[in-house]
Amino acid sequence: MRVTLERSHLLSSLAHVHRVVERRNTIPILSNVLMRTDGGSLRLKATDLDLEAQESVPAVVERPGATTVPAHMFYDIVRKLPDGAQVSLEASTDGATLSISSGRSRFSLQMLPESDFPDITVGDLSHSFKLEAGQLKMLIDRTQFAISNEEIRYYLNGIFLHTVDGPNGPLFRAVATDGHRLARADVAAPAGSQGMPGIIVPRKTVGEIQRLLEDPKAEVTVELSDAKIRMSVGDVVLTSKLIDGTFPDYSRVIPQGNDKELKVDKAEFAEAVDRVSTISSERGRAVKLALSDGKMVLTVVNPDSGSATEEVMVEYDQEPLEIGFNARYLLDITSQLTSETAVFRLADSGSPTLVQDSGDGDTLYVLMPMRV
Repeated sequence: MRVTLERSHLLSSLAHVHRVVERRNTIPILSNVLMRTDGGSLRLKATDLDLEAQESVPAVVERPGATTVPAHMFYDIVRKLPDGAQVSLEASTDGATLSISSGRSRFSLQMLPESDFPDITVGDLSHSFKLEAGQLKMLIDRTQFAISNEEIRYYLNGIFLHTVDGPNGPLFRAVATDGHRLARADVAAPAGSQGMPGIIVPRKTVGEIQRLLEDPKAEVTVELSDAKIRMSVGDVVLTSKLIDGTFPDYSRVIPQGNDKELKVDKAEFAEAVDRVSTISSERGRAVKLALSDGKMVLTVVNPDSGSATEEVMVEYDQEPLEIGFNARYLLDITSQLTSETAVFRLADSGSPTLVQDSGDGDTLYVLMPMRV
């Protein structure tokens, strides 16, 4: 194999595919990126056996072929070459090394045969649809923070994507929860998505998809079955296994009868929570909200270091209520709100609280209280 291509094109493609490769691998070939000539382009592919990323980059192909080299080292080499450089790649005749040449720089990397490189078997993808990158990014951005890190409840280690019937037509919905907070976001269901199986997209795949959605107007093609998902954005194709599990019936934890409404300036509230939580312990992070007519008092007490209080003016005309929350969870949710006013709907100090943007019905958050 011998090809020449622009450094910027090669770097952009490597940036997309090399992140899939784990830093530590017991199987040597999984540390490598596969390069294969394809007409007037070079196709790059990387995998960790659960997630596969591939992209084509324009190249002058002088001698077709295929090989694999260490992904992270190859990326670092190309990243450190000067802007505007031309990069030449040439495999040795004995199949042992790849020569990388650019200007006065020369590198040689050990190769492994492309025949050893694994493929993710996709199988039959039962549903296919297209949606704007901006819509998919919104769904991920609004819910990703609530993905669970508990490996025991592995079925919560991703975002649940499915379609539901909404008041004005079918909706494409994303849900994530870790048992302490829940995030739900909707967009209008794209044509072809109705009837799709409910799927759980793993955390790592979610992160890689999010990084690809740079242009909000770009079109994303989604193909899926109950075991695999494939997303195509431009020249990049991500294929991933899905989490084999059943997502819980999240609708049961979304409160319906919370009749105490609190409205507060989102920025002022977040800043106050951030300030008083300086006192809190890393383990507890509990902040108490004492609500009375037109006023909220935030309190944090840490027996080891001291206490903090701050008063915030709010819209609240219900009976007085005291309730505690994890400060980090409050900040995570308020950072996702887009309007200037946060709306809290509460029941009592021991029941889940509903949080929404003022006037936004597309996104909602549920937060479990803490004892304080």
